[in-house]
Amino acid sequence: MTTATIRRDPPIPAALVLADGSVFEGESVGHEVGVASGEVVFNTVMSGYQEVITDPSYAGQIITFTYPHIGNYGSNRFDSESAVPFCRGVIVRELSRVPSNYRSEEPLDAMLRRFGIGGIAGIDTRRLTRLLRDAGAMPGAFGTAAESDLLAAARAEPGTDGVDLVAAVTTRQRYTVASTAPSASGARRIVAVDLGIKASILGHLAKLGTVEVVPADSTAEDVLAIEPDGVFLSNGPGDPAMVGYAVETIRRLLGEVPVFGICLGHQLLCRALGGETFKLPFGHHGGNHPVRRHSTGRVEITSQNHNFCVEPQSLGGKVEVTHTNLNDHTNEGIRVLGSPAFGVQYHPEASPGPHDSSYLFAAFAELMDAQR
Repeated sequence: MTTATIRRDPPIPAALVLADGSVFEGESVGHEVGVASGEVVFNTVMSGYQEVITDPSYAGQIITFTYPHIGNYGSNRFDSESAVPFCRGVIVRELSRVPSNYRSEEPLDAMLRRFGIGGIAGIDTRRLTRLLRDAGAMPGAFGTAAESDLLAAARAEPGTDGVDLVAAVTTRQRYTVASTAPSASGARRIVAVDLGIKASILGHLAKLGTVEVVPADSTAEDVLAIEPDGVFLSNGPGDPAMVGYAVETIRRLLGEVPVFGICLGHQLLCRALGGETFKLPFGHHGGNHPVRRHSTGRVEITSQNHNFCVEPQSLGGKVEVTHTNLNDHTNEGIRVLGSPAFGVQYHPEASPGPHDSSYLFAAFAELMDAQR
C-alpha cells in the first residue's frame, strides 16, 4: 500500500474556525476541501467511527471524535450505516496511518476521499471539546482556505435549528427488506418510516418480520394501505419542529396500529401528541450514556446521537415516562396511555455501543402480536 492511499506527504495545512472566532490549526485529511461548514459537535465513542460517520443523523454536522486515535482498524463495506455519509466532515486528533485489522479493506482516510468527505487532523480535540461543552454546539468551517474565509463561512452557516434535514436523507421510494425471522414470526409486516434510518436498525426489524421502508413524507393512508402489524419511526437528523408532515402522519396512525419510535422518531411521536421539543446545549453523542429504566430501576448504558429533546411536562397526562437520562435528567422514553405506542430517545440497536436496550425490539414484537 502506497503512502498516497493513506495520508498526504507532505501534510497539507488546514484550519478549523468556529463562529465565535476560535481557530484550530491542523492538516487536511480525507477529501481535500477549501471550505466545508456545518454545526460542530463531539462524539465520545472509542470505536465504531465508521458507523458514526455513516449515520444519516449527522447530516449538517461536523463530527469531532474525542478519542485521540481514529482509524486504527480501517474500514470495510459491511460496517456502514448508509450507502453514503451525510455528515459535513470529521475532526480528529490523530488519524491512523496504517490500519491493522483482518476485516479492514481500506484506510479510513481512503474511505473519506472516496465519498468526498473532508476532515482535519492534528488539532487539540480536548480543547475543542471543552469549548463546545461550555459554549454549546456551534457552527464552524474547516479547510485549506484563508482563516478569514473560514470565519465568514462559519458565521454564515445556519446550523441545524429550523432546518428540515430529513428531506435530504430519506429514501425516495418504498423498498422491502426480507424477513430473517423464524417460522410464523416472519409473517409480521412492519412499516419503517425512513427519517434517516440506519442499516443496523433494519437488521433488527427484519428479525421480527418483513419490513416495508417508506419515505418520510408518506401519508397515513399510504402506510395503512400496506396493512402493517406495526409502524416504526426511525432516527434522523435535525430539528423535529421542521418535520410537520411526519407529525401529521403519526397523529393519524396513533390508535390505528402499534407504533415504536426512536431518536427523532420518538420526538415526532411526542410532537404528534402535542408535546414540545427543545435543543440541548451540545447534544448527546456517544456510546456510554446511563439511562434509568423506571419499571425495573435498572441502569442501561446506551448509545445516543441527538441534539433535540422532548419536554415531558408538555405532554400532560397523555404518556407515562419510562426512561430518564442520569447525566442531565432529560427524557429518554415514554409510553402512550390508551394507545399501543412507545418511544425512546436513545438507540437500542447501538452500532456502535452496548446492547443493554435491545429488548425494546422484542417489546415491539409483543405489542404487535397483542394487537393482531
